[in-house]
Amino acid sequence: MHALDTLLERALADRDLAVLALSRAEELVQRQHAQRTELATYRIEYHQRWAGQFSRQGAIEIVHCYQSFMLRLDEALAQQQRQVDAATGNAQRARQTLLARETRAASIRKLMERRLAEQRLVSDRREQRQTDERAQQASWRAAHAAAASTPL
Repeated sequence: MHALDTLLERALADRDLAVLALSRAEELVQRQHAQRTELATYRIEYHQRWAGQFSRQGAIEIVHCYQSFMLRLDEALAQQQRQVDAATGNAQRARQTLLARETRAASIRKLMERRLAEQRLVSDRREQRQTDERAQQASWRAAHAAAASTPL
């Protein structure tokens, strides 16, 4: 049982580390997603601001700068989306790791419960056997005492 106690402690420590890793992974997903949302909002605002400017006047150099900057914003959005996807994948793997570690800890607990139940059963049987032996010995003594006290 001592080995199982040690194994359970280790499994619980591993599970706690997995909980922490999942928490950090989920926080990263949220930060990456928020950053992507901010970037997308900025792109929309930038487009709206310059669309109004182009309706009034637009030198070709400014239009080229606008288009170039919009391309860079689109690339930045695509890169940010890849980071969101990667962080989401990491969070999913962290969830799976946590589930595996929780399952392992639960399995060890179940094994410990079965071992304790087996030990109780063995102990109960031993006690029953000892009680039966004492009762048999008492019966035997009583029968011999009765035989010894009856005259021939």
